[in-house]
Amino acid sequence: MDAMRLIVINRQALAASDDVVRIMAESWQAQALAQVMGSRLAVTGPPELRGEALRLSEVGGRGCGVLSPPLPGVDGIRAARLTGIADAQAALFALGGLLTEVGIALVGIASTAEDQGAYWQCMEGIDAADECRDRVLEMLRRLPALTRLPDGDP
Repeated sequence: MDAMRLIVINRQALAASDDVVRIMAESWQAQALAQVMGSRLAVTGPPELRGEALRLSEVGGRGCGVLSPPLPGVDGIRAARLTGIADAQAALFALGGLLTEVGIALVGIASTAEDQGAYWQCMEGIDAADECRDRVLEMLRRLPALTRLPDGDP
């Protein structure tokens, strides 16, 4: 399944989440998708993006480690269905949007958390989503430079 389709599915599922467990699960799914997309781009993407892509994969993995994984169910780990990234620029832009939404959702949970464990889990998840987004923005910044002609004309 193409990255854009997976991002859309994750965004819709996060938006439809109506309780803490589902929000945490969808946040985990988004981090897993960032991890897998980073891995894919590190291996098959333009050489100029590979370092940032590897860092995206590492931070996405850290995000999965701090958030509660989804319960086993019909969807499983959606990121495992990634078959390709047809348009890296569009996919990275959409992933950045998803990670922003994850951060906002986790802020909402953290602000109402009744125990310290849940609060700190959200804070670490917010930090990981923010760091993933930073990696995505850096890759997006580099992409236009890769598509310019040697004389500087687009």
